[in-house]
Amino acid sequence: MTLEIVHYGEDVLHQKGEKITRFNGELKSMFENMVDTCIEAEGIGLASQQIGKALMFCVVDLRDIEADFEYKLDGTSPPLDLFNPIGMCNPTVTFIESEKTTYEEGCLSFPDIRGDVDRPDWIRCEYQDIEGNPHVIECNGLLSRCIQHEVDHLNGILFTERMKKKTFKRIQSAVNELKTKTLIRLSK
Repeated sequence: MTLEIVHYGEDVLHQKGEKITRFNGELKSMFENMVDTCIEAEGIGLASQQIGKALMFCVVDLRDIEADFEYKLDGTSPPLDLFNPIGMCNPTVTFIESEKTTYEEGCLSFPDIRGDVDRPDWIRCEYQDIEGNPHVIECNGLLSRCIQHEVDHLNGILFTERMKKKTFKRIQSAVNELKTKTLIRLSK
């Protein structure tokens, strides 16, 4: 089942998520619905804040993406299809010494708005899956960027806040227009 995606202007997007402590059928259902929503919206990741829930939970799904990146999941490199989509509970990201890369990012909560964001290329992310099992993924490229973007959401940080001022200035009118539309919709 697809869910409604929260757009910029709603307070929940700036809320830090609560830790996931219950690994049950409700979480599994939310995971499945978020994956369906992500696929329907043609996205590669979705945070719980984007469906109106301030939790430390997100999904990442790069199964159908042709991108060059490296990864190790729990010390091995299984085929991507074996562990994607990923349901990440309580993820924490640490940066591995690497160059920063610049990439044009978008966000399902900011339809049709894109801008360049600098991020470290390599990360290490510790998380629990939807059954509560602990995992560690080290990765670079698009997988790293997607995880960083979604974990930012879980901490109430938006990709527009990661942009350089001159980059944000180019999209600021579109962002302001989206916020106005969202606030008008919420006031009805």
